[in-house]
Amino acid sequence: MLAPDSFPLYPQTCIASGVSKYAVSAEHYARQNQLLAMLPAEDDERLRPYLEPVPLPMGWPVHGAGGRERYLYFITEGIVSRFYETENGASAYFAVTGRDGMIGVASFLGGNSTPSQAVVLSPGYAYRLRASLVKNEFEHGSALSHVLLCYIQTLIVQIGQSAVCNRHHSVQQQLCRWILSCLDRLPSNELAMTQEVIADMLGVRRESVTDAAGKLQAAGLIHYSRGHITVLDRPRLEAHACECYAVVKRAHDCVHQNIGNTACIPR
Repeated sequence: MLAPDSFPLYPQTCIASGVSKYAVSAEHYARQNQLLAMLPAEDDERLRPYLEPVPLPMGWPVHGAGGRERYLYFITEGIVSRFYETENGASAYFAVTGRDGMIGVASFLGGNSTPSQAVVLSPGYAYRLRASLVKNEFEHGSALSHVLLCYIQTLIVQIGQSAVCNRHHSVQQQLCRWILSCLDRLPSNELAMTQEVIADMLGVRRESVTDAAGKLQAAGLIHYSRGHITVLDRPRLEAHACECYAVVKRAHDCVHQNIGNTACIPR
């Protein structure tokens, strides 16, 4: 696994605001992560000493294929993409995660590792917990274990819908879903992502992304220039996306509402 200061996997990708590719927000705290924010106060206080802030430089592999997941990373800023790379170098993403979730599922589900990778696409920050500590939380049926299991439900929906979308929907629909999914996890309506990176994540040819982006721009939905995508008309962009985006969004909102219901969280 590369160290945070290693050469990034996608050096041409940067934050839309023009901040340095390794820069992160000066103001960050653990409860910016939606999962940690839903913990009862007593659990928050108990776990806080064990939460370690770490930077997420762009292109950094949070975990590699087959690598043991020793930590759970609760993202407070930025985007991490989970994807699989084949033996011939082809790749395709199946989930994106921001401050709505965490990375390191295998560490508490018993597998310790996965054949997929998790790579930072938009730089930011995270707070990490040792996997051994989280396993102890599960043994005692804590609020954290409940929150994590609820999050797994949203992740399963996202992964399943990605499989359906990649098989049955057009590149233009997939691109709309990709843009919307990323923007849901960023603080603005701008996304800095080159066509090469998007093509790698969608598992399609770069020319297909160029064509799809050109059509969306001609329709007045986005403005695309030098790796920067600005959404001009979000309602129409959502209308151009397939139903997969709405299905995942509804599942995410529903589960997070259920987690937020304090009656559902054990004390």
